[in-house]
Amino acid sequence: MLKCKKIFQFVIFITGTAMIGYGVIRGEAAAVFGKAIKLCLECVGIG
Repeated sequence: MLKCKKIFQFVIFITGTAMIGYGVIRGEAAAVFGKAIKLCLECVGIG
């Protein structure tokens, strides 16, 4: 049971890492960062 859990955790980790890498390659990180800046400025009341 413990071995199966460790394998599942490893597979989920690799899948998540691959998805993050794919998003960075597509340029999604810049879009998310831009939206985060706009959201923070709106909450503070500057933007």
